[in-house]
Amino acid sequence: MADSLLIDRAPLASGCVETWTLNDPASRNALSEAMVDGLIAACERAATDADLRGVVLRGAGGHFCAGGSLGGFAKTIGQPLAAGDADPLVPLNRRFGALLQALCAQPQWLIVAVEGAAMGGGFGLVCCGDHVLAHTSAQFATPEVTLGIVPAQIAPFVVQRLGTAAARRCLLTGERWDAAAAQHFGLVDDVVDGDMDAAVQAAIARHAAAAPQAVAATKRLLLAQTDRPLPALLDDAAIAFAQALRGPEAPLGLAAFAARKAPPWNAI
Repeated sequence: MADSLLIDRAPLASGCVETWTLNDPASRNALSEAMVDGLIAACERAATDADLRGVVLRGAGGHFCAGGSLGGFAKTIGQPLAAGDADPLVPLNRRFGALLQALCAQPQWLIVAVEGAAMGGGFGLVCCGDHVLAHTSAQFATPEVTLGIVPAQIAPFVVQRLGTAAARRCLLTGERWDAAAAQHFGLVDDVVDGDMDAAVQAAIARHAAAAPQAVAATKRLLLAQTDRPLPALLDDAAIAFAQALRGPEAPLGLAAFAARKAPPWNAI
């Protein structure tokens, strides 16, 4: 589907913001190969886009994402693999994990805006957000185990987002959460009872107050903490702090603070 991912770019006072819209309403935006490929390509481009300040990820047609599309796997379901054959399902599944890694690693802030269904792989996408908004219509679940499937690629990201106890609860039961429950368990930051577009714009304005290079460096530290020994992480953190203080953003930000003015990157 050529338009399975829509990308809209809008200016801010400094730089710009993009909205990435999953666009297959008929399937409640199920994650087709084309959609995953489009998202990976968008992440690769964003990683080197100096003008891009942030990304909003949302779904078309009143739903966020119903999870992975199994249509292309129909002929393989329940069929054992011939002895000695490499299983083509493995790289297909692993590619979705690569997408989740790329979303978490992008240097810009990522706002995820959820309306309607966020199931399975869609739940995994939500776990990558720096700030998650959920409309009161939102429903979240990881139903894979109830279907005899393993939530393979999303599991590490669910644990990172929710912690082990809440991750076990959702991954091992497939229970459904509304927006309030998702906020209680730490998946959602803000519940929106009203206009989602207005809530998204407010979140953009809040994040636009942060300097882009400082955001990128902070996100690298947050990502590194999951797999680095603490002393090495703190060494890197000290280097990042010194580089930021000597770089171009700190003088502007500190001068603006002293003058009680907004820094130049602030969209407000």
